[in-house]
Amino acid sequence: MDQITTSLAPPTRTSQKPAATGSTSDVASSVTKRLSSELMTLMMSSSPGISAFPRSDANLFDWVGTIEGPAGTIYGGLKWKIAIHFPANYPYAPPVIKFDTPCYHPNVDINSGAICLDILQDKWSAVYSVQTILLSLQSLLGEPNNASPLNPDAANIWSKPDDFKTQLMKHYRPIAE
Repeated sequence: MDQITTSLAPPTRTSQKPAATGSTSDVASSVTKRLSSELMTLMMSSSPGISAFPRSDANLFDWVGTIEGPAGTIYGGLKWKIAIHFPANYPYAPPVIKFDTPCYHPNVDINSGAICLDILQDKWSAVYSVQTILLSLQSLLGEPNNASPLNPDAANIWSKPDDFKTQLMKHYRPIAE
């Protein structure tokens, strides 16, 4: 029995040098674990209309995602591609998220894809996850914050659904599946 117990025990350190605490590799490992966990949660979730995953197996810090417009809104039935880049100190700093496909919206810069959403800036908390961010973005599509527009033209015509839909469809580019 001692032989089995010994083989299951972790190997003992042979180096006399103490392990560095808070090293860059420890931080990267912690962020990688968090992102892997969030990816699994997102893959197992039943949240309709959102998805995200790493662009490649080689880089867990660079993701691509999709957001479908919420049903019953002017964005219903439409889909956008987004880019998500996680900083090295995630989740203590928010990811950088932008629309890769043009999105005509009061809180989205039509040219750069930048997004004005409080939880991606001053209201960020480490408790937020990729899933909560994507759900917040999806919700923002149907409920913009016209008091803080990145696209003032869109904010000005938001209250005129027919005019807004015309502009939305003028800029909309379907994404390839």
